[in-house]
Amino acid sequence: MASTERHSDPPLTAPRPRTGATGSAPPSPDRSPAAAAPAGAADPAGAADPAIPEAPARWRRRPDVRPLALVAVGYAVAQLCYAVVHMNLGWDETVYLSQVDPRAPAAFFSAPRSRGITFLAAPVVALTSSALAVRVVLVLLSSAALYAAFRVWEPLAGRRRTGLAAALFASLWITVLSGPQVMPNLWVALSSVAAVGWFLRARDGSPGPGERRRALTGLVAALAAATLFRAPDGVWLALPLLAACAAVRAWRRRSTVAAVLGGLALGGAQWAVEAYVRFGGITERLRVSSETEGGMGARLGGGLSAAYRGLDGPLLCRPCRIAAPPLTHSLWWLLLPLLAAAACALAPRGRRTETLLPVACAVSVAVPYLLLLDYSAPRFLLPAYALLALPTAAVVARVLRAVRGRGRRARGAVAVLLCVVFAAHLAVQLKELRVNTADARDTTIRYRRAADALHHLGLHAPCLVTGPRAQPIAYEAGCASAQTMGNNRSTTTAELVRVAERMPTAVLYDPEDGYVPPFARGWAAHPLPGTDWWAYVR
Repeated sequence: MASTERHSDPPLTAPRPRTGATGSAPPSPDRSPAAAAPAGAADPAGAADPAIPEAPARWRRRPDVRPLALVAVGYAVAQLCYAVVHMNLGWDETVYLSQVDPRAPAAFFSAPRSRGITFLAAPVVALTSSALAVRVVLVLLSSAALYAAFRVWEPLAGRRRTGLAAALFASLWITVLSGPQVMPNLWVALSSVAAVGWFLRARDGSPGPGERRRALTGLVAALAAATLFRAPDGVWLALPLLAACAAVRAWRRRSTVAAVLGGLALGGAQWAVEAYVRFGGITERLRVSSETEGGMGARLGGGLSAAYRGLDGPLLCRPCRIAAPPLTHSLWWLLLPLLAAAACALAPRGRRTETLLPVACAVSVAVPYLLLLDYSAPRFLLPAYALLALPTAAVVARVLRAVRGRGRRARGAVAVLLCVVFAAHLAVQLKELRVNTADARDTTIRYRRAADALHHLGLHAPCLVTGPRAQPIAYEAGCASAQTMGNNRSTTTAELVRVAERMPTAVLYDPEDGYVPPFARGWAAHPLPGTDWWAYVR
């Protein structure tokens, strides 16, 4: 019998069973309830012949397609359609890639940066100089990471709610634009989602020691990844987790605390070693980082205003003196805290921590960007958006559950309303995605044109570029870059002059800036076609 079930389908017909002394046959697990009725009883009208067994379960089973998988595929398609084509490398991307690119000198790596995204892109850069290849690989990796990070939450929130949370996060224009970029913030966001999910699954009383060990291992790996991509963000993420270990009995175990601290140590080890090698210690690196950022905490709460003003771009709002976006574009952002609060208030008593902890972690990772900086960039809040997508999805699920018994008309009206709201949200996000992608493409094209013009002026490796936007233009030209002032100050004027005496050097000049260093004022000035900039070449 077992052989028949394993290797062949059951027969379409079967002989009627023999009856015993009672005139009835014992019920068979392969037969319908009608087949188990007493002999001689009349079959109900329209009933199937009890001699014919039901179709095998595998014939009736629907395809097992996870909503989360569909979201991940859609996220990849959106990146390929809107964020990859014709977009060269941006300023920060060239800094990260130059650290491992064998074809270009390494640009100055400032104190606030971390090297996780550099390590992620290193294998691709080692094989090719194609920006398109780098972007396509990152599209595939980011889509897989979106799936893996939110997949951790399926045992906690269910498939549909998890898929909805991932869709809400992936629908943001900055999430789509960040996927193929060599930037760390999206990866911090996805690592944060996974870390909080694994932490919740590692609670005391989880099903079996094997599951708990798996959850602790996942927690260490996810928190280490977040810290490796941005060390300060990893610390801010860990604070609510450590607080939960102290406050909640379910996590008051040494192994959970050790997993959190171990993830921080594992991910932050490289950052700490570099702090001692390059800056003289962790405290000194933090001091230099604060100075580079314009003095963290100097304008308490300035980042909140900048984040709101720069919600629809530009990609870096520094200084952020632009007008606020229209209400139709910022309503989702203004409602997000209210939705998070509603999720916390409506969370079932037995599962409240599954809502409270993501909200607490989202607030924690947003604090330095909203309260301690005086400028902003849309990508800074990606970790908070990813974590808040989970309770937001819980609110939507709660609304749908509330109208489940209110009749077909009420359910249909609510479903239509939610679809209309989400469609309007997607329309706004798509518009901003197109605008910001075009802006980024125009900026990177100007970098490429400036680099080509420098080649025509005779600058070829080894060479040096300094002045405004020196880092991205130097990377495109295959030259080294150096600055004597500003956030990327890496040398002195005297040392720069000595280097200029032995290799071709260009000083970039932006008419809006209006400053040419004294040592370059006697050099030949050339306009850079296709840009608004000039170059003084020696």
